[in-house]
Order: sequence, then structure tokens, then C-alpha cells
Amino acid sequence: MSNLPVIGFLGLGHMGLPMAINLHRAGYKLKGFDVVPAAVQAAADAGIETVDSGADAAKDVDIVLTMFPSGQHVLDAYRSYLLDAAAPNTLLLECSTIDVAQAREAAELAVAAGHRSADAPVSGGVVGAEAGTLTFMLGAEAADLAEITAVLEHMGKRIVHCGGHGSGQAAKICNNMLLGVSMIGAAEAFVLGERLGLEHQALYDVISTASGQCWSVTTNCPVPGPVPASPANRDYQPGFAAALMAKDLGLASSALEHTDTDARMGALAAALYRKFSDEGNAGTDFSGIINAVREGTL
Repeated sequence: MSNLPVIGFLGLGHMGLPMAINLHRAGYKLKGFDVVPAAVQAAADAGIETVDSGADAAKDVDIVLTMFPSGQHVLDAYRSYLLDAAAPNTLLLECSTIDVAQAREAAELAVAAGHRSADAPVSGGVVGAEAGTLTFMLGAEAADLAEITAVLEHMGKRIVHCGGHGSGQAAKICNNMLLGVSMIGAAEAFVLGERLGLEHQALYDVISTASGQCWSVTTNCPVPGPVPASPANRDYQPGFAAALMAKDLGLASSALEHTDTDARMGALAAALYRKFSDEGNAGTDFSGIINAVREGTL
């Protein structure tokens, strides 16, 4: 019999399902649930045990892992069923990307109810989730690190302990603010290059080995050709959708305001991605913003 902890996995969407599949392949017993029936069916088709409700997923497990769209979803789940359904001392592992204050509130609720809590948002997108190469930014108590790391290492290749409760979310917000800014910069550079007569490959060969090098160019290049695995080669199918980038930059904007931080590029990126997403591009990969740069619609 396996000595691995039993995991209740709530949220089997584009990111959650491949993460759950990787845990299942590693030998973990899962109890999966999602409010979308098709997601539950996809998990069942992958061999994962599924249950009829979130409360059922939280019962008789050692860890409850949540992968939800927003902080309000997390808090609602904690208050309405998770905290009551979970056995005492269950580890509630929150992997969604949510507001820092909401993450800390969720942790306070969990601890007050007799549970343990950690936030571990991810970076790497659907490709990273499928490949098991995600980066986890972990906000947790030191006593829980070994247990958490043993689980996360089957879904990611890098786990960074950022501090106590909420620190993982803080790191994720800072990272994605920079990502949004850098992708807009990459898009503008390639459009300028086009208009100056440069081939995409030639400009990529320079940027990828020069001082402009960044993930937005070398991994998620916004033009087709130079990086075959980038969404630009799949008509900008996500990947990481523009709506999610707009959401994360909205969280960053709230944090900027709360901390009285003057970050003009971050605020501008948030406004541009909100506009891009709202104008019919919510389901487009966030690198697709290059088309709006070309068309001058931002």
C-alpha cells in the first residue's frame, strides 16, 4: 500500500487537469472535482478518481489542493464547505493566483479552523503544467516545507520558498507584472523590426543572445517561426490567455495602490492588457497583443 498522502484536487481546468494528471502518474491517490462537468469527465478519462462535490473531495484526505479562477472563489469554498469537510490538521494548499490579502485571509481561516495552510501559485502556463516543469512560489510555514515540496516536485522543476503565508502570491504578482511589461516590449520591438525591414529570425537571433534577452522572446516569442513551441505558431491559442494576464495585472495594480508604489510601466501594462482582453481577445494567448500593436488599436 502506498504511503503517499491522499490529495483532494479541486479545479481541473486548463492548468489544474495536467497538474492532477502528473500527480496521478506519480502514484498519488486523488479525489478530483470541478464545477464544470466536462472537466470532471476529462479527469476521469485520465484515470483520476472523481467525486460529486468539493466537500467530498476534501473528506478523508491529507492535502486539499485548490486551483480556482479567483480569490473570491477560494474564500467562498473555504467558508461554505472546505474548512468543515476537511479533517483536523489537513494541509490546504492553494495554487490559484489571487490577491495577497485574500491569500492571507484564507490562511487565517484555515488555521483558525484547525488546519494548516500554504499558498503556492505557479508560473509556466499550460505547457509547463503538461510537462511538469512549473515554477512554484511558496508561502508556507517552515515546518510544512518538506511535505509540500514532496508533492510539488511532481508538477514542477523549481520550488522557491518566498516566506510566510501570502508570500507566494506576492512573488507571483511581481513576476507577472514584469512578464506583462516585457511581452509588450517584445511585441513592440518585433513590429518595429518588421517596419525597418528586418526578418523575424534575424531579430530573434540578435535579441535572444543580446541584452534584450527575456522569456517573452526566447520561450513565448510573439512572432511565428523562431520558437516553434510558442503560441504564435498556433494562431495564438493559449498558452496563457490574455484574460488571465489582465487579471494578474489587475492584482498587481491593486498591490501598487495598496503599497503606494509608483510603477508606471506596470500600471500601463495593466491598462493595455485590460483593453486587449475586453476587445474580443480574452481567449487569445497574451503574446497575441502584438497584433494590436501592429494595428495601432491599443
